[in-house]
This record gives sequence, structure tokens and C-alpha cells, in this order.
Amino acid sequence: MRGPGVKQTGLEAILPLTPLQEGLLFHCLYDLDAQDVYVSQHVLDIEGDLNTGALRSAAEALMARHATLRVGFRHQGLARPVQIVPRSVPAPWQEADLTGDPDEATRTVRADELLREDRERRFDLAAPPLVRFTLIRLGEQRFRFSMTFHHLLVDGWSLSVVLHELFALYANEGDAGALPPVTPYRQFLGWLAAQDRDGARTAWAEALAGFDEPSLVAPRQTVEAPAAAPRRVTFGLSEESTKALTARARAHGLTLNTLVQGAWSVLLSKLTGRDDVAFGATVSGRPPEIPGIESMVGLFINTVPVRMRLTPAESTARMLDRLQHAQAGLIPHQHLGLTDIQQAAGATELFDTIVVFENYPYDAGRLTASSSGEPVDSTSSAVRIVGQHTSDQAHYPLALIALPGDTLRFRLDCRPDLFDRSTAVVWGERFVRVLEGLLAEPGRGIGAVPVLSGDERDAVV
Repeated sequence: MRGPGVKQTGLEAILPLTPLQEGLLFHCLYDLDAQDVYVSQHVLDIEGDLNTGALRSAAEALMARHATLRVGFRHQGLARPVQIVPRSVPAPWQEADLTGDPDEATRTVRADELLREDRERRFDLAAPPLVRFTLIRLGEQRFRFSMTFHHLLVDGWSLSVVLHELFALYANEGDAGALPPVTPYRQFLGWLAAQDRDGARTAWAEALAGFDEPSLVAPRQTVEAPAAAPRRVTFGLSEESTKALTARARAHGLTLNTLVQGAWSVLLSKLTGRDDVAFGATVSGRPPEIPGIESMVGLFINTVPVRMRLTPAESTARMLDRLQHAQAGLIPHQHLGLTDIQQAAGATELFDTIVVFENYPYDAGRLTASSSGEPVDSTSSAVRIVGQHTSDQAHYPLALIALPGDTLRFRLDCRPDLFDRSTAVVWGERFVRVLEGLLAEPGRGIGAVPVLSGDERDAVV
């Protein structure tokens, strides 16, 4: 594998960090010898007559276009960390040609190894850029392309923007003239600095008033151990069940995100034995009042608490409506960092589980990757995206990721040193049972929603 060294030229700006960036930076610096769980990697499987030189030029143009992709982070000797923006940095690019091995299975295994090694290699956060591109040739017209990056730079929505722009630049041989002007990330940072932090603290203190015990699922004696790569369990609904659930949610004026959070609240109540629970939720953090916010690239998301008090006799429809209204009322205050929220609530810890609803404007099958600039489809193009996946994780012991689509899919990420696979599988099954049961009979009390399977109930009895 080969790749050039990276040189920075000049300094464009010194910027503050968002609250979530400060939190992520703390976790990344906590143990420099451990694997950095916030190094993410997006991989695309490509078939066709790929112009490798044009793809590399597109990566270079992408780095030049977005200052966010060029930043590094400094903290030593400073009261608060800052992000530094060099005027330009080359795109770190490496290639590997595995076509010399005649065995296809061996080539695939070797490609997986190369990408895993790249993903597990830490970035020096003070030495930008915190992004790497890798192109692996697997056959005459088969490639695997990856973008490995630090989560400090971009969130999931931004990644979708970056990928679409990368292939638009590829189609135009690196010429950014066909793309709209970039809305600088610093506009969001300026908006963030102008927000009413005191008002947000008051709102969160009221929302969490009386919450006197954190909702913790992981064993306390080992939770402080270095985070390991998560064990992942996937599950979901059929297309028919997804349509039925979506229709019932619309009939009651509810979003799928509310249903997911409501089901997690019920399951979390059973796991903790408490009727007043809290968990983390990832919010988009993109204020609509900033023009062009939907195409901006950076880290906008934030993690905020979702608190839910459950009463067995309350109807499921009423509980979900109450949850949705409570979260809507807190939207103006979702810019506040989790540390400040915890301090406002008089707590050092609120939860150890998080729910992420991934609703991004990204479709690998519609990336612009043809010489004509037309979107790729599955039937005709010089270049086809035939597969894609993202490797990412978080430091929370237990994370539920919802993946909406024609079928509503879920991923349960759990620390392997804290939870075994069989436990995670059972929890996933229980979650789906609750999710489907919430609106099956909207007037039914929460306490009557089935959590255990028939066999589990028989065993308890």
C-alpha cells in the first residue's frame, strides 16, 4: 500500500468547539493507548471503469472545498481547546492493488485486513487532516474505496453530503464550479455562541426536576474499563409491519422517532426496575434559520437526555403524545452541552444508554459517479456503487441505532465485556415486541404492553 506524506500550509482560522466536540475530545484523550472509538470508516464497493486519478482529484477538491475536513484540535496550555484550520492540506491517499493474487477469497480477506488496520490506526488530533482515503483494486473492474475520518469532523448527515459531493466532483474531474457555494461551518459556530445558555439551563433543570437516580444498565464495577469494539446485534420489522406501524403512527400524529423512544423507555423501565427513566438521544442540531444549513458539513449533532415517567394505567397513545410534546418543547434548548445539562439538573450522571435515529439524505445507489454527471442506478453507468457500510461506534455501554427505510431496521451495539450476545439478542426481541405493541391497542395501559415472550412469561410463572 502506498500513500504520500501530508503537509499543511498556513493557517486559515482558529475556532471554538461545539459542546459535543469538547465531550468527544475528552474521551479521545482519556487513554491514548486504547483504540479511539470515534474513528469512523465508510466503505463503498465499486464496479466499473473507475478513473482512479479522477477519484483522487475529487478527494483533493473536496478537502480544498470544506475547511471542516482540514481541521485539527489543540488543547495543551489552553483554558479551552480550539480547532485550527490550515489553509490547505493534501488529501491523505493510499492505494493497494491486490489483483496479483489469483484467489478471490484471499483478495477479499486481505482488503478487509487493510481497512481494519486503517480504521484502528489513531489520528494525531493536533496534526490535521483527520481523514484518510484508501482505494483497493480487487479486480479488473472491482474496487473497494474507503473514507476513514474522525467523528470530531462530521456527523452522519454531513457524511452523506460529503459522499454526494465527492462523486459529483469525480464526474466533473475535480472541478467544483458545478457545485453550489459552501456555507462555512463557522456560521453555525457563531449561531451557537449567540444562544441563550442560561435560558437553556433553566429549561433543562425544569425538565429533569425530581430525577434523583440515573438510569444505568451496565454493571458499575467494570464500566470504567477501556471501551472495546462493540458487539452488534441486528434485527428489525418486515416491510409489512413497517408500513402498518408507520400508518398507525401517522394516524395518531406521531413520528417513528417518538415510537422508537417510547419503546426504549418501556424496555429501559423493565431493565432498571424504575418508572422514571432517562436515556441519551442524538439530535440533528441544524438550526433552520441558517440559510444552506442542510448542505453544510461539520459536527452539528448533540446528545441530550430524554426523560420519561411511566404510569402503568396511562394509555400508550397518551404516553407517546406526552413524550413527543415534551421533546418538541425542548428543541430550542438542544444546543446546550450534556455536561451543562447535567450540572443544571444537579447530577453527575443521568444515563448509560443512547438511542440514535439515523435519518440521513443518503442513498448509495444514487451517488453521482458517471462521466455524464447523471446519478448512478443499478442498470446503467460506467461506475456502479454495489455495496456500502459504515463502521462507527460510541463510548456508551449500550446503544440502539434505528435505520428507517422500507423496512425499519435496528442495531444494538453493546460492550462485549459487559453484555453477552444472548442477552443482547433477547433485549432486541423484547424491544421489537414493545414497539409493535405500543399502538396495536392505543387505549391499552402501558403496563399491559407485552415485553416478555410467551416462554419467558411461563418461566417467570
